[in-house]
Amino acid sequence: MRLDKFLKVSRLIKRRTVANEACDAGRVLVNGKPAKASVKVKIGDVIEIQFGTKTVKVEVLDLQDTTKKEEAKDLFRYL
Repeated sequence: MRLDKFLKVSRLIKRRTVANEACDAGRVLVNGKPAKASVKVKIGDVIEIQFGTKTVKVEVLDLQDTTKKEEAKDLFRYL
């Protein structure tokens, strides 16, 4: 699954266009490397997102094309 789509489906970032912009600005790392929006995300990958001064680090637990709001938190685990 594409990184931008995972960020939207997991609700880490609300909109896919915002996820694209964050990737283009270099604020998203996958396994410690800057990632483009088109990077394929796999289960077990570690995603780090920089929101201003705050950094969010999560591990991918599951991949789904669509999900309900309540189930979105089951797609990742905070580190």
